[in-house]
Amino acid sequence: MIQKGLARTQLLAAAALTGLLASCAAGPQPTKPPVTGSTPVEAPETGPIKYASSGHAAMDVWRNDFSNRALAAGHDRELVKSLLTGLEPIALWLGTDFQVAGTGISDQAEFSKPIWDYLKVPLGDSRITNGKERLAAAPALFDQIEARYGVDRQVVVAIWGMETSYGAVIGNFDAGNVLANMAVEGRRKSFAEKELYAVMTMVERGDAERSDLIAGWAGAMGQTQFMPSTYVAYAEDFDGDGRKDVWKNEGDALGSAANYLKKSGYMMGQPWGIEVAVPFSFDYSLADGTERNMDTWRAAGLTPITGGAFETGGANAAQLWLPAGAAGPKYLLFPNFKVFKAYNNADSYAFAVGMAGNAIVGQTGPVTPWPTYLKPLSVADIKALQAGLTAQGYNAGPVDGIPGRQTKLALMGFQKSRGVVADGYPTKEMLDLVTGTSSGGGTVGVSSADGPS
Repeated sequence: MIQKGLARTQLLAAAALTGLLASCAAGPQPTKPPVTGSTPVEAPETGPIKYASSGHAAMDVWRNDFSNRALAAGHDRELVKSLLTGLEPIALWLGTDFQVAGTGISDQAEFSKPIWDYLKVPLGDSRITNGKERLAAAPALFDQIEARYGVDRQVVVAIWGMETSYGAVIGNFDAGNVLANMAVEGRRKSFAEKELYAVMTMVERGDAERSDLIAGWAGAMGQTQFMPSTYVAYAEDFDGDGRKDVWKNEGDALGSAANYLKKSGYMMGQPWGIEVAVPFSFDYSLADGTERNMDTWRAAGLTPITGGAFETGGANAAQLWLPAGAAGPKYLLFPNFKVFKAYNNADSYAFAVGMAGNAIVGQTGPVTPWPTYLKPLSVADIKALQAGLTAQGYNAGPVDGIPGRQTKLALMGFQKSRGVVADGYPTKEMLDLVTGTSSGGGTVGVSSADGPS
C-alpha cells in the first residue's frame, strides 16, 4: 500500500511539473486594453465665453466685454455663462419710444401724481383690509420679527403691501436679463453692472439658485423687492433652512425687510410722523427740511391735531413737512420717516408706508382734508418753474421736472421775497408769478393756516 501511494505521488508531481513547463514555454498572456467610451473627454473650456447673438448689436458688444471682466474678477465661469446666455432686448429699456416714457424718473408715480392721488392705492380699502388680514393670520411670525429685529409689525406689513401687494406681484423678468438691459441702455450702466456682480455673489454663496432669480422691471427681487446688492447685505435666512428665499418664503422675505429697516436706523415704538395743527399766523418757511427740537415746535405753537400732548417714544427732534402746502395736512416727521426712504427715496413713498402702517392698526388719517382744488403742475410746468427760479437767483437744482426739496426751498425763498405764504408748494399761481405771467402781489397764495385765499 505504501509503495502504491508513493508511485501515485510521483505521477502527480510529474504531471504538475509538465504543466508548469508548458506554461513557461507559452510566455506571459496578453492583457486586453481597457474599455473606453466612444466620446473623448473634452478639456475644460478656457478663454472668452462664446454666446449666440441677442439680435441687438450693442447688447452683444456689452455682454462680451462684461463677461470677460466677470471672469477676470474670479466669478464662476458656468455661472457667468448661465447668467448671460439668452439675453434679449426688453422694449421697456431698449425700445425707441416706450423707454423714454416708461423709465424716466419724473414719470414714476411718486413724482408725477399729486399726493392725494398717489395715496389712493396704498390706502385703498382692499390694500388695508388685506394688510389687517395678513397681520392677524400670522401673529407668531410677527412676534418673532419684532423680537428679533425691533421693527413694528405694521411697518413691515405696510412695506410688504407697497412693494408687491403682499407677495402677489413680484415681477416676471429674469434678473440677469433686466440688469443687462439697464446696463446697455446706459444711463445707469455702472449701477446695473454692480447689481449683476451682486447676483453672482448671491448664487456663489449658496443663498439662492440661478433659477430663483425672478425680478421686477428694474431688477428688484422677491416679496419685498430687494435689489441684488441689498439682498447680499441684508437678506436673512429667517427659518434657518440654509436658503434666503425672499421669493416664496414669507418669513425670509419679511425678516429680510425688517433687518434692512433696523440696520437703516429704525427705532421701535417711535412715530414716523404726527399730523399737527399750527397757529393762524404761522411762519411756513420753518418747513425747510431742518430738524428742530420738540421744545422749539411746541414754542412755535404746534400741537397734535388730535389734541393732547406729543407722544414721541423718546424721539426729541423732528422736521415740519407740508405734503400739499399750507392748505393741506401738516406733519412733523421723525427719524423713522427717513428710514422708510432707504427703500425708496421719495417723500410720498415714505409717507404712504407710514400712513398705511397706521391704517392697518386702525389709525386713519389725515384729519385735514387734501386741497384737491389745487391743480397739479405737469412735468413741463415744473421744469419751467425750476428754470425760472434759478434764473432769478434761487437755485432750484436740476431742471428735471421733479419738485424735490431743493426746488421747494428755492420756491420758498422766492415766495418770501414777494410777501406771499412761503410754503414752497408749486401751484399754477406760483408758476405764473415766477415766470412773469402774473402781476403777483401779496394776495397770491394761502393767507391762513387751513384754506385758500
